[in-house]
Amino acid sequence: MPTPSRVLSSLTVRGHCVVAAATMLLLVGALLGERPLVQLAVFTVALPFLSALTVARQRFRVSARRTVTPARVPRGDTADVVLEIANADTRTGGLWMLTEQLPGDLGTPPSFVVERLAPGARTSLRYQVHGHRRGRHALGPLRLRLVDPFGLVERSAVGADSAPLIVVPRVRPLAAGGPAGGQGGGGEGSRRSIAVHGEDDVSTREYRHGDDLRKVHWRATARTGELMVRLEERPWRAQATLLLDTRARAHLVAPHLRPGGRGDAPWTGPAGDDAPPVDSLEWVVEAAASIGTDLTRRGAVLRAVTDAGELLPSSGRGRLSAEDLLDRLAGVGPSRISGLDVGVEQLARAAGDGPVICLLGAVGPDDVMELIRSRSGPTTDLAVLTDIESWADLAPGRGRRALSAASRSTLATQREDAATLLRAAGWRVAVARADRSVDEVWSALGALVQAAPVTVAGLHGRPA
Repeated sequence: MPTPSRVLSSLTVRGHCVVAAATMLLLVGALLGERPLVQLAVFTVALPFLSALTVARQRFRVSARRTVTPARVPRGDTADVVLEIANADTRTGGLWMLTEQLPGDLGTPPSFVVERLAPGARTSLRYQVHGHRRGRHALGPLRLRLVDPFGLVERSAVGADSAPLIVVPRVRPLAAGGPAGGQGGGGEGSRRSIAVHGEDDVSTREYRHGDDLRKVHWRATARTGELMVRLEERPWRAQATLLLDTRARAHLVAPHLRPGGRGDAPWTGPAGDDAPPVDSLEWVVEAAASIGTDLTRRGAVLRAVTDAGELLPSSGRGRLSAEDLLDRLAGVGPSRISGLDVGVEQLARAAGDGPVICLLGAVGPDDVMELIRSRSGPTTDLAVLTDIESWADLAPGRGRRALSAASRSTLATQREDAATLLRAAGWRVAVARADRSVDEVWSALGALVQAAPVTVAGLHGRPA
C-alpha cells in the first residue's frame, strides 16, 4: 500500500492541481457546512491514492534493443536509430511513456507513448541523432514512466542498456596539388621527384646545423665553395607522421553549448561549408583526419602524435589505418599540458627520417625551437600555424572571450617569429584561418614544396 509521502512524490502536475483543488473544496465545504461538497472533496483527495495503488500494482518486463546506422558518423552528419521495444511479461502492458536519454551534443531526447503492448509483442520506434560535436556517446538508457488513466500519478524506471555512437571528425577532400600529390597531382603517393643517376646528378643543398656529416657531398662542396649535403627526399608512402597541438592554452576553444540553446548562434567559415570547425582545435583535428586519411590511401605508413603522447591503433602498436586514426581523433580534446616537450619527444621516436606534418595552435619561437632541433635531417617537413584569433571574430555570442588589440598583436608577432624560425630551418609553413579550408592550406603547402629551390650538381634552380 503506497504511503502518503510516496503518493505525493509520485504526483504529476495534474495530480498536484487536483489535490490542491480538492483541499480548497474541502475547506469551503467545511466552512459552509455543505456535506455534498465535503464528500466530493474527500473522493477527489482519495483519487490520487487509488491511482497510485493501481500504478504500484502494475508489473512489467520490458526489453530494448537499438540499431544505430551508421555507428560511426562524421561531425555534422545524422545517424538513424531504431529502438525495438518488447514486452517480456506474460501480461498486457499498460500506458508506457518512454524517453530515450541522450547526451546534449546529440540533440533533444525523443519521447514515445506505447499503450497496451501484448505479451511477447514488439514495436519499433525510430528517431535521429545529429553529431554536433566529436566524441564517444552512449544512446540510452531508456526511461520508462507508468501513468494512471487519469494522468495523476506516475512511476519511473530506468534501464541499464545503451548503444555506442562515435562522432568522428570530418574528412575533407584534398586536391591533388598538396605536398603528397607529386607534381601536378601525379606520383601516386610520392613527393616531388628528384633524379639521382650518378655523382654529378646528386641533388644537394646547403649544410644546416644538425645535418649528418656523413651526408656531406664533398664534390659539390668543392665546386660551390660552401658545405653541401645530399638531398634525400623521402617518399610519402614510406612513412609520414602527424603532430597535433591540442593544448588548451594554444587554442580558443568554443564553449560546450547545447545544440539550439542560448548562445548557439550560427557562425561562418570557408565558402560552401555548412558545418565549419567551431574553433581552432576542431580545425586542427579535422586537418589531421583529412591529411592522415589521404596519406593512408596513398600507401603511407602513418603515425600520429599529440602533445600528450602517441595515438596508437587498437592493436596497441604499429601503423594507423584511416579507421584507427578517426576513432582516436574522436576522443581528442583540449589538454592541460603547457608545452610541446612530450609531443616532440614522441615525434622524434615515431617519425625517424620520414617527413612530418605539424598542426600547431598559437605558438611562439620558444615552442618551435625544440621541434627544429629534433628535425635536423635532410627531409623537408611541413608546419601549419593556426591564426586562433580569427575564430574569435566568428560569433561573439557563442561565449568566446574577447581578444584585446594588444593580445592580437602579440599572437600575430609570436606566430610570425615562429614561422620565420621554421622557414630558416628548411620547413614549409602555412597559416590556417577560420575562413580557410583544410584543402586550401594543404594546397598552399604543396605549392611551397613544389616551388622550393633545389641545387643539382651545382645548378641552382627549381624542380622540373
